[in-house]
Amino acid sequence: MGVRTNIMAAKPDNHAIYDLHDKPPFLTWLGLSLQHLFSMFGATVLVPLLVGLNPGVALFTSGIGTLLHLLITRGKVPAYMGSSFAFIIPMASLMKTVGYPAVAQGIIAVGLVYLVVALIITVTGTGWLDTIFPPEVVGPIIMVIGLSLAGSAATSATMINGKYDWKVFVVALLTLLATVAFNMFLKGFLGLLPVLLGIVFGYLMALVFGLVDLSPVATAHWFQLPNYETFIGKNGFHFYPAAVLSMAPLALVTLSEHLGHLMVLSKITGHDFFVNPGLKRTLTGDGTASVVAGLVGGPAVTSYGENIGVMQLSRVYSVWVIGGAAFFAVIFSFVGKLSALISTIPGAVTGGVGFMLYGVIAAAGLQVLVDNKVDYSKKRNLMIAAPVLVIGIGNFHLQLSAQMDFSGVAIATLLGILLNLLLPKVAASDRH
Repeated sequence: MGVRTNIMAAKPDNHAIYDLHDKPPFLTWLGLSLQHLFSMFGATVLVPLLVGLNPGVALFTSGIGTLLHLLITRGKVPAYMGSSFAFIIPMASLMKTVGYPAVAQGIIAVGLVYLVVALIITVTGTGWLDTIFPPEVVGPIIMVIGLSLAGSAATSATMINGKYDWKVFVVALLTLLATVAFNMFLKGFLGLLPVLLGIVFGYLMALVFGLVDLSPVATAHWFQLPNYETFIGKNGFHFYPAAVLSMAPLALVTLSEHLGHLMVLSKITGHDFFVNPGLKRTLTGDGTASVVAGLVGGPAVTSYGENIGVMQLSRVYSVWVIGGAAFFAVIFSFVGKLSALISTIPGAVTGGVGFMLYGVIAAAGLQVLVDNKVDYSKKRNLMIAAPVLVIGIGNFHLQLSAQMDFSGVAIATLLGILLNLLLPKVAASDRH
């Protein structure tokens, strides 16, 4: 049983409150879109802050990239595109040594890799996916995508400025418990917004505990044009082959994330996105989003697990809601005080919510195994799942250079594929 059969096994009872093309009433739509915006905001602006890029541009390109992805996939995939963490090391290095034109060329090259792979899939089809991604591989990979982020959430939920702080722990725990309570006990309109309400509650608690610095809001302008840059330097165009060679291979990392996120989305929505609109369109959407980001000064983008977690919790899969979040991201990139206010949400709050969002992604992988009755009394299944889980969660990564670092998720994905292809169907000790 392959990816396609595995996904469709969950389709008969899609419990969506708003399915892919359902358009919620205006106020509901507004709240649901803001929920997605708040969930991805912290991670999306963190990447440019770590690298030395403009956060306003990153917010702008995440919104534009998402709208382009929706357009290219014909409004059939509810994926939000945010700043990718996979390219932080090479981008930071290039920013220090060369400047943004080199970074931009690397980001554009990453997008072009996606487009080339999409072209290959257009010619070869996607039948090979069923061979390399059976349920015994898909389930653990999806679990790894969620659980590999657990350490990041735990750090945000306990540390501030590199030091442990009990106040951060308390706020994160209260945020988590509030999100759980909102999800379980609210109904109607408010029942659709457990993550947004959890973030608001956590923010209020963070204010009480003195964890919020509002000075950026006071100093920000109401209207603030993002600092756009291009791949052409101040002294004219210069090609940076080292930038391309250091970043383009890392597209293999985000390609594996793309497949994993598409599996999760297909699983939780009951719609097989590998068939409709097809992998060639989803990859084209991702690639185009990164190319555009590189053209205007933003970081490379990728689909976001945080937003997938929000969909899993709210059971709202509407592309209208995702499009609304993208629209707000573009608008907020020009409103300095609003983007500054959202940027003051402390790690204690995002970490507390992250415990829930990343966990529901992992639970979706577990559900794949349950739905397909994957038998772990069989050694073959166990030998695939065990190393994939530990390598992915423990981030057993391959660093070939200061700029080229393949994450544990990428290594785990590749290992799962290889083990599935190379191991015999039945272990010698299981033969009778």
